[in-house]
Amino acid sequence: VLNQIANNFLDLTSDIIGNWKMCSPDPMVTVGKYCEPFKIEMVIRGYLTGHAWREYRDGKRQLCGQNMPNGLKEHDKFPVPLVTPTTKADQGHDEDISREEIISSNLVSEDDYNYLESITKKLFQRGTDFARKKGLILVDTKYEFGRTNSGEIVLIDEIHTPDSSRYFYLDGYQLRQNLGENQKQLSKEFVREWLIANDFQGKEGQEIPQLTSEFIDSVSNRYIELFNNITGEKFQKADNSDIIKRIENNVIDSLLELT
Repeated sequence: VLNQIANNFLDLTSDIIGNWKMCSPDPMVTVGKYCEPFKIEMVIRGYLTGHAWREYRDGKRQLCGQNMPNGLKEHDKFPVPLVTPTTKADQGHDEDISREEIISSNLVSEDDYNYLESITKKLFQRGTDFARKKGLILVDTKYEFGRTNSGEIVLIDEIHTPDSSRYFYLDGYQLRQNLGENQKQLSKEFVREWLIANDFQGKEGQEIPQLTSEFIDSVSNRYIELFNNITGEKFQKADNSDIIKRIENNVIDSLLELT
């Protein structure tokens, strides 16, 4: 599901910026150019939700150097989307970081950062417009970028999937806000909330709770629901009777074509 959604959006945004994708020979595989990743993730938020809400609820009015207005409640829309980068950790958790800290620490040059921020806003607007046509709200997302061997900056990794993004249903959004109800959403946030409710946040000494098969199935079903909604197509499960052999054959055939 993730691979096919990402492929869809890599194609739909290639006029904004080139990306790492070369081909997708199998529903579970993307073949792409090798890139040296920038050590930051460009997070952009259109709504006060998730991590931003938890910071706001605790009294903070700045996130990654960006001001958050007073008087908002959970899931309210920001006046303008906020770019709130994080570090891209090799190990452990990503950390919030401001534009100024990124540039002063030489993680990314000022010119490159300005370019990444500009492209991030354009990609988010494209995703927002596309989602709205499908009856969804693109709430927040993250983009990753890298540099190819030739020096070109390109979009890498997945985009606009429920692992990298959060979606609300457009229908009934404002009514739910007015009534103070939770928003109906398609994302992995409900997995995070389930883990937190079961006393797990990835901290040292915490034990990973056992996920039931019913909960795992519900995760898959939500991801498939998003695929159906965002692409307008019905998700087709591939033949998994000999999945390793299938992938191997498809990848080898594609590599032969590429060479």
